[in-house]
Amino acid sequence: MTQASSIDAYELRDRMGRYASGITIIGGLVAEEPAGFTCQSFCSVSSAPPLVSFCVMKTSTSWPRIRTVGRFSVNVLAEGQQPISQRFAHSGGPKWLGVDWTLSPAGNPLVAETLMWLDCELFAEHEARDHHIVVGEVKAMSAADWHEGGAPLLYFRGAYHHLHRHAGKMAGY
Repeated sequence: MTQASSIDAYELRDRMGRYASGITIIGGLVAEEPAGFTCQSFCSVSSAPPLVSFCVMKTSTSWPRIRTVGRFSVNVLAEGQQPISQRFAHSGGPKWLGVDWTLSPAGNPLVAETLMWLDCELFAEHEARDHHIVVGEVKAMSAADWHEGGAPLLYFRGAYHHLHRHAGKMAGY
């Protein structure tokens, strides 16, 4: 039997917003058309085998389409790509229109000028109340110098942020 939580959903969202996260675009090619969505809940799971994970709301209209293909790309956005993140955060509409992209070795859409990309095959999917936890096996990835020197687009406390650079190094390093 599941017990009701005493944690207020809005208060939890506020607290979790104090954890900075990177921004990704999860993409797939469905019937020769690119599909995708903005995702900030992305992480590495395992190096052997190479697994990554992300969470997506059950109300997503893009994920069910991408799932049918069984593979997807993860595009880690750079600090100047906030407009792309905002475009892909909304349901419907021509998300890929005007976005510079190519196909990955596995046939997944890759957003140009990202910090890195991964080509994944669907490994597992788990239901978690109002979300799906998706695990992908990494089959290919961008070269180490794909976008050398770039900084990530971050999301913190409900807004986009950037790392500040000082004397050629990232602040805090």
